[in-house]
Amino acid sequence: MSTPNPPPMSAGPASARTFMGHPVGLFILFFTEMWERFSYYGMRGLLKLYMVNYLFTTSRQVLQGGEERVPGDPATVWLWSLVQGLLPSDGGPQAQASVIYGWYTGLVYLTPLLGGIIADRYLGQRKTVIIGGLLMAVGHFVMAFDSMFFLALALLIVGNGAFKPNISTQVGNLYPAGDPRRDGAFTIFYMGINLGAFLTNLVCGTLAAVYGWHYGFGAAGVGMLIGLVIYLIGQPFLAPDNVMKRDTATSQGGSQPLTPGEKQGVMALVALCALNVVFWGVYEQQGNTMQTWADEQTIWPIVAGFQIPSVWFQSLNPFFIFLLAPLLDMVWAWQNKRGQEPTSVTKMAIGCFILGASFLVMVAGARVVGDGQGSLMWPLVCTLLLTVGELYLSPIGLSLVTKVSPARMVSMMMGMWFLSSFFGGVLNGYLGVLYDKMPKEAFFMVLSVLGASAGVAMWAFNKPLKKALGNV
Repeated sequence: MSTPNPPPMSAGPASARTFMGHPVGLFILFFTEMWERFSYYGMRGLLKLYMVNYLFTTSRQVLQGGEERVPGDPATVWLWSLVQGLLPSDGGPQAQASVIYGWYTGLVYLTPLLGGIIADRYLGQRKTVIIGGLLMAVGHFVMAFDSMFFLALALLIVGNGAFKPNISTQVGNLYPAGDPRRDGAFTIFYMGINLGAFLTNLVCGTLAAVYGWHYGFGAAGVGMLIGLVIYLIGQPFLAPDNVMKRDTATSQGGSQPLTPGEKQGVMALVALCALNVVFWGVYEQQGNTMQTWADEQTIWPIVAGFQIPSVWFQSLNPFFIFLLAPLLDMVWAWQNKRGQEPTSVTKMAIGCFILGASFLVMVAGARVVGDGQGSLMWPLVCTLLLTVGELYLSPIGLSLVTKVSPARMVSMMMGMWFLSSFFGGVLNGYLGVLYDKMPKEAFFMVLSVLGASAGVAMWAFNKPLKKALGNV
């Protein structure tokens, strides 16, 4: 995204220097988050297929998507017998893997609430990010040991909880209240997230297809370490974190209780979190049932003798974000000049409606393809529309949290915001159980109706939320 007449790199304190009209610290956070998302999405893209085709089966697929098989024993995985007893018994491996996938993608967004509280009250955002990054790197490398699968997931869940809310809030720390660059900064930051997500499936997915599953997981761990190194080197360019600010505030008279206006804003954010749950439950199907469709019912091309792995499907969403984010930013700027730009809540409602519309494409695709295999265009067009819906909701929500939250509890509020992703992730897993129990056409119609229903609910609450949040 460009800025009109960007100023050159300015002199002065490192944390105040700018590049392309934004603080240099934004680009440190951009590349840190890019590599962290490289690690997260690399692992996530392989996760469900790894469980179904390798870990929890007696006939293990040696290479992702390959024909060679070796004997396997799920009982060698620690805690498998305990976990298996908690899973649906009538849905087969796909349903069981779907529930585990859903709980994993949910729990990585539950722990940020605790990570935000720890950062706000004790360690500060910087130290908490470093601890989280180290835990995640270890988790990725532990994935190399089949028996330690659930330990690896636990490390990733806890590490993400420390990392996720505290890297995002540091973007907001770079800008003073009312700075018009803040929304643009979060759009840039969001593109960093998706640059990592785009690259990782081309790297980790290809390694898993050519050399084996564990090479893909190992590459994800290396990516996390690269992100940590960038973050440590870039410390002088970051704004003071919340512990530094709190120490200053304490020396000037201590912290203050929430004002009535702040309480109103906090409650409005809680309401938005609740409304977001269904959005994320439907959206996360792209790594769950949509990945299953891409693997089992999509014809992937062969290029120069190389069979493109189905996990490359996970790179479509971030690719479309690169393509569409700057265009939407220009549309919103054009609307703003005419006084017609939707409020944040209205944008989020629009995002839900578009999400619902995206799965109508798969309804049509299921009718055409049936039980066989069909064109890549069906999941591709669905993902294109789904991405537009995401851009109307996700980065807008991140920016909104930093605008509305009291500075002394912004990391906790960011963690609370991610609670909607926790409940949505769990919902995603149990929705995925229906994939093998319903006709595919009916399954995708359920997703479409749920997405549109979330938009209706958000639209209905638009006026009271606007009153509580103001015209943001």
